[in-house]
Amino acid sequence: MIENDYLLAWSAYAVAALGCLLVWFRLTRWMWRFVREPLRLLVAVLLLTPTIVDPAEELFAPAIAITALDLLFKVGNNAWRAVADLALYGLIAFALYLLFVAIRWPIERWWQGRRGPEREAADEQAPTLRELMQRGGEETDGLRDVRGERRLRIEPRL
Repeated sequence: MIENDYLLAWSAYAVAALGCLLVWFRLTRWMWRFVREPLRLLVAVLLLTPTIVDPAEELFAPAIAITALDLLFKVGNNAWRAVADLALYGLIAFALYLLFVAIRWPIERWWQGRRGPEREAADEQAPTLRELMQRGGEETDGLRDVRGERRLRIEPRL
């Protein structure tokens, strides 16, 4: 395999992996953030982790592909190296994600504290879904939030 073929193969894989990642982002957008973000990170690590195939020539390949092909065809001894690379990169990625969450959490709590008591009071005065259903739903078109905009959906109170 010449250098141009190697770069072309990696380019094709990068485009396909980013397409798969985009589809995964669309599939997980309905989930809670605390479930969605780790799942997205896991798939990104699985798709984007390289592993070395031939140390003499410094050739790399996707670790998930090397693992799957070595286990499926029972050839080569690169599966354990690929699994070790996946585990290492996954551990690093999740450690960085936890650091990011630890920094983001106090900032979000501070930002929500800036909302002020008038907005929280307005949220408490908003009718619940049960109250709206008991009234017959005639007021669902007139629901407005604090800014005066129409509500598109009713959020449960936690």
